[in-house]
Parts: sequence; structure tokens; C-alpha cells
Amino acid sequence: MSFIDHLEALRWHVIRAAISVVVFATIAFFSKNFLFHTLILGPSRADFWTYRMFCKMGALFGSTEPCADHVNFIIQNREMSGQLSMHISTSVIAGCILAFPYLFWELWRFIKPGLYPNERQNSQGAVFFVSILFVAGVLFGYYIAAPMSINFLAGYTVDASIENQIDLQSYLSTLTTMTLSCGLVFELPMIVFFLAKAGMITPEIMQLYRKHAIVVILVLAAIITPPDVTAQIIVTIPIMLLYELSIHIARVVRRGDAARLNAKLARQQAEETARTAIGPPVN
Repeated sequence: MSFIDHLEALRWHVIRAAISVVVFATIAFFSKNFLFHTLILGPSRADFWTYRMFCKMGALFGSTEPCADHVNFIIQNREMSGQLSMHISTSVIAGCILAFPYLFWELWRFIKPGLYPNERQNSQGAVFFVSILFVAGVLFGYYIAAPMSINFLAGYTVDASIENQIDLQSYLSTLTTMTLSCGLVFELPMIVFFLAKAGMITPEIMQLYRKHAIVVILVLAAIITPPDVTAQIIVTIPIMLLYELSIHIARVVRRGDAARLNAKLARQQAEETARTAIGPPVN
């Protein structure tokens, strides 16, 4: 294919991806009550699932500290068109999240024809695993990272006389940042998989720099979560587990590559032995 043909193919992939985002964004737009009252504003209420689970966990240890009768802040809008514009932008973000598996599938369909047969075989299931990890990260961000950050930041005061009245845009920015950040961080195993396939990373390198990785993960958890030790630990644990899983994935990739190389060498040796046994051609 020529360069223009590649651009034409890419254009249709982009068009189909954009249509999927528009479809899901439209569905989200007309599901305003569920999108905002149930999902977006869920972490702003004391009866949110995460707060109730922390309350039950605290009860197991005889503590009522994680429980709260109310979340100590008020969400307000101070712009005339603020709620309408936020409704539209939030619907688009929801459309992108819901359409993510299809978006990545369209990207994969564009890249796949340019791969060698062995690269296509090695990348089977990429769309499925990337989508699963992204959904898992989004759920973790929405139910764990975002509520803890919102509850801590909204309830933090420097003086009892100051009332927290959070702007709607600030609240949504915090929620979407926490959620999408976790969705991207959870793609670590797939990133390591492709890097290991390309020979750019090995399990020995990851084990050698594990201590450095722990420091980076702690810094990343501190950025994602508020300056609360408990929240940082809760976010750090799954990222560390993902790192250890990535080491195992890199080890499996190397064993698979070694097995394929040995099989290829064995076939070549068998063919050479067969040619030697037959002998040179007779004139």
C-alpha cells in the first residue's frame, strides 16, 4: 500500500472509532440521572459502596473511625452554562471509557497488517487483555483511589470556620483523573509483555531494579492519592502486584521464545541430517 492508501485506511478506522464514541456518549448523555446521581456523585455521599465497605472492615477490628454519617463538603456550580457544558464533556469522557475496547480494536486492525506472521501470533488476545486490564484499573480507580482522595481532600480543613464548597469542575476533574490514571497504570503487564517480546526488557532487569521500581511506585501512588498513608498503601499494593506479575510475564515470554528457537534449530538440524542421509544428487 502507498502512503496515501495507508492514510485512507487510517481515516476509516478513525471515523468508525469516532462514531462509537459518539454513540456511547449519546447514551450517557440521555442517561443523565444514572450518570451523575449514581456514578459521578456517588463518592460524594456517605452511603457510597466504598465507604460502607470500609465501615464494615473497621467493625471487624472494633473501630468506627472509617465510618461517617456524611461527607463534609458541598458541590456547587458558579457558571451559567457550567452544568450543561459539564454534562456534555462528562458524556464524552464516559463514551471514551465505554468505547475503549472498540477503540483499541480499531487501532489493532490498523497495525496488524503491518506485522510479521510470528508477531501476529505472539500478539493474539492483545485486545482482550488490554481491555480487561483497563476496565480493572478504571473500577479500582473509581471504587478505591477516587473515593479516598475525594473524601480526604474535601474533608481537609485548616480551620473549622472554613466551609468546603467544591466547584463542580474541580470535583469532576479529580474523579476522572483518579479513574483514568488507574486505568492506564493497570496496563503495565501488557506494556512489559510487548517490551519483552521486542527484547527490550528481561525479568532479570526488572528484578535488579525492583527497589527502584518500589520508589517509583510509591511516588506514583503519592501523586494519584492524597497525602494519606493509608490511601497510598492501598494504591501501592495492587501496583506492586502488577509489577511482580509483569516479571512473571517477562519470564514466560522468554521461555516461550527460547522454546520456539530450540524447535526451529531442531527442525533445521533434522532437515540437514535428512539431506546428508540422502547424499548428493546423482548426475
